[in-house]
Amino acid sequence: MTLDARPSVRFFQLIDQARPPQIAERSALGTLPTRAFRYCEAVTSATAFGWWLFPPMDLQLIWDGSDIFWHYAGAEDWLKLMPSAQFPGFVDRFDAHAPTPNKGFSPPFLTALPEPGTLQIWTGLIARTAPDWHLLLRAPANLPSPGGFVHYEGIVATDRWFGPLFINLRFTRSHTPIRLRADYPLILAQPVRRHHYASETLASMTVAGGLSSMADTDWDDYRTTIVEPNLDHDRPYGAYAVAARKRRQCPVHAFSESTRNQ
Repeated sequence: MTLDARPSVRFFQLIDQARPPQIAERSALGTLPTRAFRYCEAVTSATAFGWWLFPPMDLQLIWDGSDIFWHYAGAEDWLKLMPSAQFPGFVDRFDAHAPTPNKGFSPPFLTALPEPGTLQIWTGLIARTAPDWHLLLRAPANLPSPGGFVHYEGIVATDRWFGPLFINLRFTRSHTPIRLRADYPLILAQPVRRHHYASETLASMTVAGGLSSMADTDWDDYRTTIVEPNLDHDRPYGAYAVAARKRRQCPVHAFSESTRNQ
């Protein structure tokens, strides 16, 4: 198998002072319960599936039920989004590097959307993925939220759409400051193949109803997974997690030349 030399995703960090993306940690920054971290492979695998993206600066946000205001260190007062705001000092840096046709088109940092209490925030990043691979942008898995907002998830076709990576947030409380920290993950970016969420793939689902639908091989698998471990009172904790970790030691190369050319 010929390996694709390119990474699965390449992030372009346009705002220099922003924290770079990083692979999500299985411990969720140490916030997972110890028992879950040690023995629950399902939880830790979901937590680590993707890359954490961060706000490019510390900032505070307030929604007063009508308008959105923001504040950052160095700002003299709260600033009203009308409806967009650029990252401080970014316009000049963008125009200094951009070729002439692109000058004046720097992405906004914050945008108040028409829907009440809805904010679009740019990470300071642009991403490019291998052909037929896209990015699912969502809330970080199993990581406590700062509270006061929820994420609108979205899938971006980053193999052909080369633009700012942003996410939309919906405020769930008003008249109270909400703090976003530059060192705390705001987004989990997960790689997905285009056909994974295609209509044809989703339509291939079947439902086998009732206990009578279970074949002998299904009952055998259930006995191996559930019955036998429960009959062994001396079994070690986390047997599934141990087996899954052994499987992870086998290298898996998702982006081969043959896959990329399909």
